[in-house]
Amino acid sequence: MTNSSMVTEFLLLGSPDGWNMNFLYFTVFPLIYLGTLLGNLLIITVTIADQNLHKPMYFFLRNLSIMDVCYISITVPNACVNSLNGNRTISVGGCATQIFLVIFCAYVEVMFLSIMAWDRYLAICQPLQYPVKMNPQMCVCMTLASLLSGLVYAGVHTGKTFQLSFCQSNVVHQFFCDVPSLLRLSCSDTTSNMVLLLVSIIIVGGGCFGVIIMSYICIFSALLKSTTRAPRKAFSTCTPHILVVSVFLSSITSVYLRPSSTSDTLQDMLLSSFYTMVPPFLNPLIYSLRNKQVKKAVRRLIHRQLFSGQ
Repeated sequence: MTNSSMVTEFLLLGSPDGWNMNFLYFTVFPLIYLGTLLGNLLIITVTIADQNLHKPMYFFLRNLSIMDVCYISITVPNACVNSLNGNRTISVGGCATQIFLVIFCAYVEVMFLSIMAWDRYLAICQPLQYPVKMNPQMCVCMTLASLLSGLVYAGVHTGKTFQLSFCQSNVVHQFFCDVPSLLRLSCSDTTSNMVLLLVSIIIVGGGCFGVIIMSYICIFSALLKSTTRAPRKAFSTCTPHILVVSVFLSSITSVYLRPSSTSDTLQDMLLSSFYTMVPPFLNPLIYSLRNKQVKKAVRRLIHRQLFSGQ
C-alpha cells in the first residue's frame, strides 16, 4: 500500500449529488438486514439442533447462511451508521479490509451455491453413489477448499487494487468500498486490473453458473422421466435458485465490468445493493422456508422450547 500514501482516507459518498437516500439507510436497509439476520440465524439454529437435518445438503445450507450473515454485515450496518452520524470517512486500511471481505464473501457464496446444486444433482441423478461421493470428509474438504481459495482470490484482487496510486479525488461514490470505484479514482494505468477482473469473472462466475445450470438441466431431465409430481415440484424449487444466482452474478458483472466513462453513480449503487443484500435476504426464503423438512424442524424446535419447562 506504499503507493497509495498520497491518499490517507476515503470519503464514502452514500448518495449521488441531488439525491436524498435517508429513506434507504434508515428504513429499507435496516429492515433487509434484520430480515436477513433472523432468517439465516433460524436456519443455522435449526440445522444444528435437529438431528434429522445432519445431512450434506443442510451442512452446506448452514454454511451458506453463516456466509450470508457475514456478507451483509460487512456493508449495511456501516452504511447505516455512517448515514446516521454523518461521518463517512474510512481509512485506506479500512477500505482495503472492506474490499477484501466483500470479495471473499461473494466468492465463497458463489462456490457454496455451486456445491449445493451439484449436491442435488448427485442425490437425484446418482442416488447409489451419493453416500460415497458426499461423505462427511468430502463435505468438509469442499468447504475448506472454498474458504482457502476465497482468501487467495480476495487477496489477489485487493493487493492488485492497492498497488495503484490514488492521487486524485478521494470521494468514493458508493456506500461501501469496492474495486470499480477505486479504479476510477486512480491516476495509474488500470488496464491490467480490468483484465484481471474480466478473466476472473469469466472463470469463476461463468464456471460456477455453468455448474449450476448443468446440474439443474440434468435434474430436470431425470425427473421428467418420472411419473410422479416431482418435475413440477423441482421446477418450482430450482427456478428461484437460478433467478437469484442470475441476479447475483449479473449485478456483479454489470458493476465490475462497466467502463468508467459510462458509469452511472445511482445505477451502480442500486446494482451494488442487489449483489450485497438481495441474495443473503432471499436465500433463507428460497432454500429453507420452502423446504418441508426445514419447516417441520422449525415447528419441532418451537414446540420443544415452548413445552420444555412443563
